[in-house]
Amino acid sequence: MSVQAKIFGAAIAPFHRFLWRGAHTLLQMGAVHFNSPEALADFAARVAGQARVGDIIALSGELGAGKSCFARGFLRGLGYQGDVPSPTFTLVQPYDTLPPVWHVDLYRLDSPEETAALGLDEAYDDQVTLLEWPERLGHLLPHDALKIRIDGSGDATRRLTVSVPASWEGRWPPK
Repeated sequence: MSVQAKIFGAAIAPFHRFLWRGAHTLLQMGAVHFNSPEALADFAARVAGQARVGDIIALSGELGAGKSCFARGFLRGLGYQGDVPSPTFTLVQPYDTLPPVWHVDLYRLDSPEETAALGLDEAYDDQVTLLEWPERLGHLLPHDALKIRIDGSGDATRRLTVSVPASWEGRWPPK
């Protein structure tokens, strides 16, 4: 089954629904393009409007792709008005929003085992977790994470490739 959607006037490539490895998991995959940081942030705010406690949003992409821009837009979508720095050095930046958010940047970590000290496993259930550089988690990345890959840098158009887990059914694409 294919579904064509539009978000903020940007065409999204058809989403494909299929069973993944025989599991009862509905997975949607698709891509969308944005021509400005503002459009990316607006999209992130829409995603925030669909987020709930326990959601994990994994943001992948090269340096400068827009992961922190997405996080800022996401937090603005929840009504947060303060600064939203990249937590590259603090690793975790909590935000007292509804729902609460942990913004996590794993760039400086060398192995999945180093994440144990952050307490991510225990924290996943208590807030929305925005994970930058989720590939650093390796096999520890929860299978039910909403995976968003951002490609492009500088003034280039951003291409988001999204893998949507079953837990987002009825909430994706964001309205």
